[in-house]
Amino acid sequence: MARFELKLPKMGESVAEATITNWLKKVGETIDMDEAVLEIATDKVDSEVPSEVSGTLVEILFQVDDVVQVGQTIAIIETEGGAIAATPEVKSEVPVPVAVAEVAKTVEVAIEASVPADFSGSDKFFSPLVKNMAKTEGISLTELESITGSGKDGRVNKEDILKYIETRKSQVTSSNVVAPATSNQQPKTQNPAPVSVNGGDEIVEMDRMRKLISGYMVASVQTSAHVQSFIEVDVTNIVKWRDKVKATFEKREGEKLTFTPIMMEAVAKALKDFPGMNISVDGDFIIKRKNINLGMAAALPNGNLIVPVIKNADQLNLVGMAKAVNDLGGRAKAGKLKPDDTQGGTYTVTNVGTFGSVFGTPIINQPQVGILALGAIRKVPAVIETPEGDFIGIRQKMFLSHSYDHRVVDGALGGSFVKRVAEYLEAFDVNRDF
Repeated sequence: MARFELKLPKMGESVAEATITNWLKKVGETIDMDEAVLEIATDKVDSEVPSEVSGTLVEILFQVDDVVQVGQTIAIIETEGGAIAATPEVKSEVPVPVAVAEVAKTVEVAIEASVPADFSGSDKFFSPLVKNMAKTEGISLTELESITGSGKDGRVNKEDILKYIETRKSQVTSSNVVAPATSNQQPKTQNPAPVSVNGGDEIVEMDRMRKLISGYMVASVQTSAHVQSFIEVDVTNIVKWRDKVKATFEKREGEKLTFTPIMMEAVAKALKDFPGMNISVDGDFIIKRKNINLGMAAALPNGNLIVPVIKNADQLNLVGMAKAVNDLGGRAKAGKLKPDDTQGGTYTVTNVGTFGSVFGTPIINQPQVGILALGAIRKVPAVIETPEGDFIGIRQKMFLSHSYDHRVVDGALGGSFVKRVAEYLEAFDVNRDF
């Protein structure tokens, strides 16, 4: 018998950790090669971790809600034959160092026992060390969330909670107030049932993704100085061309032709013309992005949103763009996106017209500096200029709504960029091939 170490796989260049959300297998159960063993969540997508071997699950090293670093061993699978892998030291696999001199002995015992604290109701990530320290010291979820973190992305680390514990003890001693017993606190259930209020209203806790989206939206508005520019575009030629070729396109390419790839093609061209929109902000520094990676906001079946990314969009022709749009959109709806599919975006496009909206004021996807909303295409009466004079006709028109970060993008650039997108759309060649 051999022991195989199942490790958290690399999930993309910028993904360093994930949270375990569900174990699909229990200790003692058999596992086939490529069969999913557990479910994990990054800050963008949920995914499964498959087994690279067939065997029996003999040990689970992390529990639900634990944060695991890429490359760490998360489980042991016993296989038939083969070379025997070194049995991992469980203590060395915990995601943070075990207790040091500053931590009280009782905290050390709690950490070594790896007793998970119930902080599942929070939309923030806390390491197992922090959870156990909080549980041992009787720190509630509300208190833990109020602690200002000094770690990466504002995360609370060991030093932060030690300072908080010391401060709290000092305050309690000086005021002679005894802290209430934690045993009297009602634990928060992981999936609370709807609560009826006044016989009609219901209170339902946000799911994990909605909590993340909520945090991103608030943080974006607090970070960027949002300003908008709007422009109306005549897309009559595009509508006529698509109606003419969509059946042939699907037959030849095996893909449906929607308006989205046509719009994305125009945006990619405009970003090449105005590289000042293809940037991001990091503190007081501006990062000029080499690649044009277009994010496209997609609605999930549960109503949440996700933004998969079309990498190197400026290098794709219309067929390539259509394939990329359909592939990412389809996998988003099926919940099959990989973490790397949502990473590396440099500019985002969202189609609010899908839901009938004429235009919108979208929130910037940080740390990008712009996002374009595509409004619904409508038949409207319009003034048509000809050499023989002006007349009223029916045209297909839509609004483009451009939100941009006024800290680094002025009105001239923001307005010129969206105007260039409109020019590309209005100059669309009705005689072009795919």
